[in-house]
Order: sequence, then C-alpha cells, then structure tokens
Amino acid sequence: MEIIHKIGRRKTAVARVYLSTGKGKITINQRDISDYFPTATLQYKVKQPFTLTNTVDDYDVKVNVYGGGITGQAEAIRLGLSRALCVVDEENRIALKPEGLLTRDPRMVERKKFGQKKARKKFQFSKR
Repeated sequence: MEIIHKIGRRKTAVARVYLSTGKGKITINQRDISDYFPTATLQYKVKQPFTLTNTVDDYDVKVNVYGGGITGQAEAIRLGLSRALCVVDEENRIALKPEGLLTRDPRMVERKKFGQKKARKKFQFSKR
C-alpha cells in the first residue's frame, strides 16, 4: 500500500495526515501522540476512526498540524484520518458516516465589529 495523504480542518487548525501500513504508531509533528496530546480525551478523539473501523494497530500515521488550539487540532486530525480510511476501504464509510466523522464542521470564530466590544457584545449603554 502506498502512502495516503489527506487534509482535515477544524476552526483554524489544518492537519495533513499521511497513512501507511504499519504497527499503529501515531506521530504528530515529529512527536508521539501521548507527548503531543497529554489528555486521554484528545487521544481518544484522534484514535476514534480506528476504533470504529476495527483497524487499531493496522496503520502508521504521520501528521503535520498547525493553527488553532489543541482541541481543534485533534478534531482536524480525526477528520483527516477518517477521510484517509475511506480511501483505503470504502466499507469504512458505513461505520464513520453515522458518527459524523466525515463532516467538516464549518463553525468559525465570528469577527469583531467596529463600534462594539466583541463580535456581538456592545459597549455599555449610558442613558445619562
């Protein structure tokens, strides 16, 4: 199997995922997954596509990720992995689609408007 390259995005985080056959080693920005994502929740989010498709130790993953925070980066990696697993086997789509792992979450931070404190919050109104 050749190396499969897919991109995942979430908020401002962009993850370039490279999937190849191996023993289940996940490397993110030249660091191990447990070093890059210290919490178990974020590690679970990254590994979720593998658990749903029963391919936990079948593939090696190399990821370059930048932008956003750690949660956005973890979800961007998850989307990229899900897309790559669908290229490997079209049957994986049946397991991943109902869980919402193939859907790009379009929600972004709303921009701040001039004359206001934040995107929607206004400055305090003074009657007198």
